[in-house]
Amino acid sequence: MLPPESLCAHFGYLFAVRVVYRRGGKSDVMRTTRANVETVETEHHEVIVIGAGVGGIYALYRLRELGVDVKVIEAGDDFGGTWYWNRYPGCRFDSESYTYGFSFSKELLDEWHWTERFSPQPETLRYLQHVVEKFDLRGGMQFNTRLERATWREDSQTWFLEVGEGRTMSCNMLLPAIGLLSAPTPPRYEGMDDFGGESFHTYYWPKEPINFEGLRVAVVGTGATGVQIIPAIAPLVGSLHVFQRRPNWCAPLKNARISEEEMADIRSRYDEIFARCAETPGGFIHGPDDRSFFDVNREDRLEFWEWLYDQPGFGIWLANFREVLMDEEANAEFSEFVANKIRERVTDPVTAEKLIPKDHGFGVQRVPMETNYFEAYNRDNVHLVDISEQPIERIVPEGIQTTEATYEFDLIIYATGFDAITGAFDRIDIIGSDGRRLRDVWNSGPRTYLGVQVEGFPNFVMLAGPQGASVSTNFPRAIETSVDWATGLVAYMRENGLRRIECTAEAQDAWVTEVEQLYGMVLLRNARGWFTGYNSNVDGHDVKRHMIYNGGAPRYRRRLESAVADGYAGFVLT
Repeated sequence: MLPPESLCAHFGYLFAVRVVYRRGGKSDVMRTTRANVETVETEHHEVIVIGAGVGGIYALYRLRELGVDVKVIEAGDDFGGTWYWNRYPGCRFDSESYTYGFSFSKELLDEWHWTERFSPQPETLRYLQHVVEKFDLRGGMQFNTRLERATWREDSQTWFLEVGEGRTMSCNMLLPAIGLLSAPTPPRYEGMDDFGGESFHTYYWPKEPINFEGLRVAVVGTGATGVQIIPAIAPLVGSLHVFQRRPNWCAPLKNARISEEEMADIRSRYDEIFARCAETPGGFIHGPDDRSFFDVNREDRLEFWEWLYDQPGFGIWLANFREVLMDEEANAEFSEFVANKIRERVTDPVTAEKLIPKDHGFGVQRVPMETNYFEAYNRDNVHLVDISEQPIERIVPEGIQTTEATYEFDLIIYATGFDAITGAFDRIDIIGSDGRRLRDVWNSGPRTYLGVQVEGFPNFVMLAGPQGASVSTNFPRAIETSVDWATGLVAYMRENGLRRIECTAEAQDAWVTEVEQLYGMVLLRNARGWFTGYNSNVDGHDVKRHMIYNGGAPRYRRRLESAVADGYAGFVLT
């Protein structure tokens, strides 16, 4: 395939470009300037997948099965995605381990032993390493390859990628698998570079273990990450100050070891387990109670909630009455039940009240699951600083200065979250038809069709894209759905001699409207979390954005299947 010569501007000067593509190999690019001629190699593949996390690993496996020439590019120096980068103390699943692993290989299911009900980060990374080794996938990955710019070239029907240090790649299909929580957002306090000790965002936790003994430590943030770190390091440090802007509703994780006998039983029931995940809205083993909140008397409701509170995992959130997430009265009653649990677990009444959210009800944001989180505040060396009462003014060489005091620290940990779902896309310069940039198209919020494509960006098929179900459900269960759909599309295009796919503006508009309407059905509409796109550390993210699909995993799966059955309805394939 020989695209025509074109005049391009790059690195501050003009040069002529001629590309000779060789499938799966290198292509010579002649750059001609007035002063010199240089040869640059552009590596071409049929499909390039961005990101070597859970989604990228599975996409590589499935595309290789089809005989596709595919390469996974990864910014880091190894694979694993979330489970490679996030290595902070306490990091672990909040979905049951045996519902998180891949389901595509019975042999893999039979040989892997999960040691804990909710797997810790080191074990999860070992699991992914086992998968990659077992299926010989490492050779299909290219590390230390950060995608800086991706440009659609209509003349050649290809994506042209700039991956740093003057290196270039190209592909017929571009599949981003860049994760929903992979764009960390540190706070924007003045003086952060002035601090005399060590400081970092949790996403960039050092590979070498930290000796916490005697350290004066600050944790800024009490979201899901902070909730895991705080009780993990509280017994280890000299002192711990937690700087909280807004508290979160949390519930006990109830983690436990998995014995050989229990694991054998789990293996015998994998078909049943995955079938259960497939039928629940969240893709977990937990599904909503069939009874109505209003048909159960208060005494029985309280008894049911006491039982749920003692169960492991997301049951407290997802196996509750549906009305708890949809009706203000039901939600208020259950929120008060959980608030009383916090009051029971925190000995100081003033601290307990500061840990109870007042601006939203339980479950309208993703619920952090905790182990001894509230009990950590009963320790003499742990101190809660409410920055709604004494805002942080700046970071100083000694530590953190608020409106009331200067706190001295040896280590500051920023557990301030992520520019969720769209942030990783925004950090890449993605240029579609007519020079449109994806970050500009999404400036007021994402617009997609089925969460897999954006009008104006041909052959760009998102794995776990915004407004899909992957970002709001048990991730691996949904990612298998998305990857299977995308690889099915690749197979269909190959079999039918098709080179280009793009969703229509009409199909995209209809999907965006459906996504927006689904927000109106749940109390999530009132939340100020990443499900609604709020992030005070990102400019322009102080308004509601419709980020996720709230129709549930089964309904979403049916929508994908329906589009295929109708000849890829809503897409134009040529």
